Amino acid sequence: MNEEGPKLFTNKPKKKGKMFKQTKKAVAFLLSFQLTQRIFHLKHLEAYGSTMSGDSVPPPPPQPPKESFARRYKYVWPLLLTVNLAAGGYLFLRPKKKDIDSSSEEVAAKSDSAAAASVTMEKPAPSAVVAEPVVIKAREPIPEKQQRELFKWILEEKRKVKPRNAEEKKRIDQEKAILKQFIGSKTIPTL
Repeated sequence: MNEEGPKLFTNKPKKKGKMFKQTKKAVAFLLSFQLTQRIFHLKHLEAYGSTMSGDSVPPPPPQPPKESFARRYKYVWPLLLTVNLAAGGYLFLRPKKKDIDSSSEEVAAKSDSAAAASVTMEKPAPSAVVAEPVVIKAREPIPEKQQRELFKWILEEKRKVKPRNAEEKKRIDQEKAILKQFIGSKTIPTL
């Protein structure tokens, strides 16, 4: 008995079973490929007619081309165009903020004058119930130092204002001159 252990072969013997399996698979693949080719050829002949028989079946008509996006939604375009024109017209023709501000000032001035006129022209209606008199509380006078600071602040704000026309510039200049007189005077009149 050999005590050396198992001997390693220098030349490994080939397995015969593996080669046989590979060839069997290749033959099966070729047969299935030929079979599918024949089936395809037969279907092709049935669909377009056999050249041997002389019967020719016309090919199916081609499908009409798919309509473009614009043509598919041809009823939407007029609506979209109308909406866009309306929005553009509104943005172009709407009144500007300057117009709104000047008109609101005029309305406010008219309503103030109308309210003052209605108060002076109306006479109180005699009533059986005697109303209690309204008590107006007198406010404490503002110290001169705070009044001067307030006038200085108002003058600074008047300087920042940009007049729109010559009349407004004259009015602002007059107001600034009055404020300067109040600031420079020794005593400030009480209101």
